[in-house]
Amino acid sequence: MDTLVILLLALALDLTLGEPHRLIHPVVWMGKIASFLEKGSTSQSRFAQFVYGMMMTLCLIGLFGAAAFFILLYLKSFSLALYVIVGAMLLKTAFAMKELRRVALGIKELLLLGKLDAARRKLGSLVSRDTQGLSESLVVSATVESVAENTCDSLVAPLFYFLLLSVPFGVMFGVSGAIAYRVVNTLDAMIGYHGKYEYFGKFASRLDDVLNLIPARLTALLFVLASFLSGRSARSSWQVAFSEHSKTASPNAGWTMAAVAGALDVQLEKVGHYRLGSAGTLLDGETIGASVQLMQVAALIWVMISLVIGGIGFVLASPT
Repeated sequence: MDTLVILLLALALDLTLGEPHRLIHPVVWMGKIASFLEKGSTSQSRFAQFVYGMMMTLCLIGLFGAAAFFILLYLKSFSLALYVIVGAMLLKTAFAMKELRRVALGIKELLLLGKLDAARRKLGSLVSRDTQGLSESLVVSATVESVAENTCDSLVAPLFYFLLLSVPFGVMFGVSGAIAYRVVNTLDAMIGYHGKYEYFGKFASRLDDVLNLIPARLTALLFVLASFLSGRSARSSWQVAFSEHSKTASPNAGWTMAAVAGALDVQLEKVGHYRLGSAGTLLDGETIGASVQLMQVAALIWVMISLVIGGIGFVLASPT
């Protein structure tokens, strides 16, 4: 029963309060510790960089995952109410749908007001690419791509691992699993790209690829279903996702982005890297709004599925 209660409370916290203050946000501290440890990677050897990056990733997974586990283990024996409340608070930090929606719609409003430079700066909080000099259509494209990819990273995947571990092993393992996923995903965003981090961040990047293997494809299917329920073309969403997902360097991101491109009948482009979908509809601020609406429907479907899975787990765990 605690799985369902903690899941519902975590979702309520996200919808009402959004992100906790930076001073107490685990993801912020993940970034701070990773930035500090990154300074220790001074070797020019590719192998040494890879090993250091691997050890750093595993240490951070152990640090934050274990901290969540033992905090809940202590609270469960001390106060059931605190155990549930803190469990929900910890789980909430592993996903961030309200914040994603807020930033995406903020970019939309800036574009509608003609404030392209401000929209470019705001986009920098969503993507790692250089946003200076992007045209309006490319700003829209990058925002929609981020909405699509982060529907997986910021909701589907964390809850997937929460349920995967909670149902058979208990909430303490589930919350720890969701936070461990967030560690890997955060490190992938920080150091898992090419350039000076290519070998230092390779382990985090590859581990993120593995962890998102199922959630990304699941998210693409959620977008297909959301397209149908939203009166858009589910067929186009699936066809573009199936035929064009491999165009991206990531083995996972292409699935979600292509599914959204097909659903919205637009072409998403990262110059010099990929083009997904066909340019059937002009990219503008309203496209961002449409992608957010699609995300919300997909998120609602996933939440309902998660609650059903949690309920089944409760029934199976109940004494006969």
